[in-house]
Amino acid sequence: MTAQHQVGVVGAGTMGAGIAQCAAAAGMPVIVIDPDPAAAERARRSIRASLRSSVLLGRGPRPGEVAEIIERIRWSQHVEDLGDATFVIESVTERVQLKHGVFAELDRVCQPSAVFASGTSAIPIADLAARTGRPERMLGLHFMNPAPLTEAVEVITTAQTAPDTLTIALDFLGALGKRGIVVGDGPGFVVNRVLMLAIAEAVAITESGTDAATVDALFEGCLGHRMGPLRTADLIGLDNVADTLAVLRGATGDGRYRVPDSLAALVRDGHLGRKSGRGFHAYP
Repeated sequence: MTAQHQVGVVGAGTMGAGIAQCAAAAGMPVIVIDPDPAAAERARRSIRASLRSSVLLGRGPRPGEVAEIIERIRWSQHVEDLGDATFVIESVTERVQLKHGVFAELDRVCQPSAVFASGTSAIPIADLAARTGRPERMLGLHFMNPAPLTEAVEVITTAQTAPDTLTIALDFLGALGKRGIVVGDGPGFVVNRVLMLAIAEAVAITESGTDAATVDALFEGCLGHRMGPLRTADLIGLDNVADTLAVLRGATGDGRYRVPDSLAALVRDGHLGRKSGRGFHAYP
């Protein structure tokens, strides 16, 4: 495939690594920016493991293509290296001030025609776009975890997002084999505005004495959900869930978006879900 974009990804966490893998697998050159060399190394290992797993399961690249995909991804600690990027996706921790700083830096170093996308879980895109001089070139791309295996992406536009920016983003997703579902801007958009309430209430139920396995079994067995709300929280990462709840509470003023005590305790103790081996469930 002929590369459609020079792709930049800011943040080498779980989502950043997954997005970088998707773009590289689609034939596009990618540069991942993260100031932490340890995070970059974890992301490299994650991508290699994900690609190997895909080959073994017969749903990814052919064995000989894995090395080519990995070679398309460059790694850097410096945002200045995104000067030639045409499509940049921010995927840093869900902290408002951190994301503000990232977009101000991107606006400084990237060419005026570059499209900016935020992978935020809950922060209104208009707020982030205001940190740039190009709100018409800005939108949200809310990938779901794991990015290489999920087909749909929540696409968030603001009143200032230009029509051609949306077209470019949808074409980009199509090249990745993804389907973009367009929604309007606002705290939590659609998915997390609903999902985070469900997770918070599920946690509250466990605090009243019902175990996590029972809560999830009901959603999976009675409603046909692939994963119950607590397994979903473990997959997202409990630290990310807590951050998203805090953002939603601050943005909406709705007290239902509180971080339950037991969730806060798990995060404090380093039990973050699948990525740490334990959350509401154990992952040997």
